[in-house]
Amino acid sequence: MTVDPAAPGAMLKRERVRDALLELIEARRPGDGIPSERTLCARLGVSRPTVRAAVDELVVAGLLVREHGRGMFVAAEKITQELVPEHSAFTVPRAAGEWTSRIIEFRTVPAGARTGRRLRLSPAAPIRYVARLRLVDGVPMAVEHLHVPADLVPGLTDAELEQGDLYEHLRDRHGVRVSEAVQSIEPTVVTRAEADLLDVPELSPALLFERLTTDTAGGPVEYVHSLYRGDRYRIVSRLALGPAAERTGAGERAEALPGPHPGFPPGDLPSRGPVSFSAHGVVQRD
Repeated sequence: MTVDPAAPGAMLKRERVRDALLELIEARRPGDGIPSERTLCARLGVSRPTVRAAVDELVVAGLLVREHGRGMFVAAEKITQELVPEHSAFTVPRAAGEWTSRIIEFRTVPAGARTGRRLRLSPAAPIRYVARLRLVDGVPMAVEHLHVPADLVPGLTDAELEQGDLYEHLRDRHGVRVSEAVQSIEPTVVTRAEADLLDVPELSPALLFERLTTDTAGGPVEYVHSLYRGDRYRIVSRLALGPAAERTGAGERAEALPGPHPGFPPGDLPSRGPVSFSAHGVVQRD
């Protein structure tokens, strides 16, 4: 039987199973085994299809490996590269289109071990968990899972989560001023439940975002993971790849940026203007 992804509690149940599996992965080393699906069902109190769907998602994401006849194992660590500006913070302009949200779930729940670590909270501390469908000009674009310490936003409302900019609401209505965020982006595919919400075929390409946002005092404000449609959404980064003298004018000491850049093999980098990176490849701009 197919479970309605928008049914009460459905998103939260999948979120808890996902977090439990990620907790197991983070506590182990690459190559270590993961309990069987039968054991996980008994431990988590959920059905076999629910566990299998979560495992499938993490296999596609490259975090778990299935070996026929042997079981499931933690995958090898991924190569991570940060894009960090030298002198100023990146600015994030608003994405195109009219963005709105539809609330799927909105509850106060215990943080749990994994989310609690990210938000620097006890696992029993209350958080506001929000699952919402993000739409652009009325078209489903992303499924977003937000986790916010409950004591930061005691009066958070559905209206704030459905209309307007959440960070503006946090600032104007709750006195919370966000300062910076660390965000990762990885390719993945959508599950059946996510496909139903996003109106795309199952296993369609998608982008997985994970973000931890902090306030001006360095305290965690939100932990978010979101799934964006790969056929409709892309990220573009403008990077200065030439020597410093070409960017800042003659007379200053020329220093090439160290290390390889995503999409370029080690060695010579392009010498013509900046390059834009996106989910659809690299676009050279004159």
